[in-house]
Amino acid sequence: MKRKRDIEAFSLSFLDCICCGFGAVILLLVLSKIYDPTVIEESPEDLAALIARLQEELFDIRGQEVILNRDLTSAAEQRSDSKVNLAKLQGELNKVRGQYELTMKNSAESLVDEGDLQAARQRLSAEVKRLQPYYRRADEDAVGGIPVDSEYIIFVIDTSGSMQQYNWDRVQQKLNETLDAYPQVKGMQIMNDNGQYMFQQYSGKWIPDTPGRRAIISKTMRNWKPFSDSNPVDGIIFAINEFYAPDKKISIYVFGDDFSGRSVEQVVRTINGINQPDANGQRMVRIHAIGFPLAFRGRGTVPDSVQRFAALMRAICETNGGTFVALTDYDR
Repeated sequence: MKRKRDIEAFSLSFLDCICCGFGAVILLLVLSKIYDPTVIEESPEDLAALIARLQEELFDIRGQEVILNRDLTSAAEQRSDSKVNLAKLQGELNKVRGQYELTMKNSAESLVDEGDLQAARQRLSAEVKRLQPYYRRADEDAVGGIPVDSEYIIFVIDTSGSMQQYNWDRVQQKLNETLDAYPQVKGMQIMNDNGQYMFQQYSGKWIPDTPGRRAIISKTMRNWKPFSDSNPVDGIIFAINEFYAPDKKISIYVFGDDFSGRSVEQVVRTINGINQPDANGQRMVRIHAIGFPLAFRGRGTVPDSVQRFAALMRAICETNGGTFVALTDYDR
């Protein structure tokens, strides 16, 4: 009987061990099922895809940034162009306002009685006679018969080869004589017949009249040789468009020897259309001219280009309140 109890006790303990072992195995299987190895193996692939997607989005953002910067630059350029155009329009508006105010002022002054009107007509007739091309002032009030009553003067000088070779000393002499005839002006400007300035720092501006500046002009003239096509028309038109102002009394002096263009009549019409008269018949600027035909002396006949220059400048000066003077070998 004693041996039988020992066997039963051993059997019970053995069953407990077996049950605990199986329970542990089952627990291990349950716990290990939660962390599936395939999930760990797939994680690097998902991370690489995420990085690729983020990089693609970064590239898209950078592309959009480039487009936005380009649009911003274009908008800034358009804004700058708009400012320039606005400034030009403002300048034109101020010019029109000045002309309008001057016209209104002249209109107001014209509202006078019959006696004043008759006196004004007489003064106008005297002024017209004074502006005739063959009218001569006293010697102290003219240069070669050219009136010197303006406050601003512009020289348009032919710098072509014929002028440089044959006439340049005489051109410098006449330029100095003209300046000497004006003791003091409010402003001056010098350009060649193509509209090229002698002093680029004064482009579009008046050169102040000082003794030092006159000395510099005389010195610069000795070696001033910009390109020229022997056609003063461009320089005259440029000078009028660039410097005319209703409150300024301006004279243009043209120095040249020949005219390379063909139609004198067309040029005269063009300049008259630009240099239009006001209600009193006065042009925007006076135009005078001096001819230097020394390059063609001793040839028997005068070339057509020289004849065209004389005809052109005589017609322009006559219709624009100025005088044309043609120098000869004996003029000093």
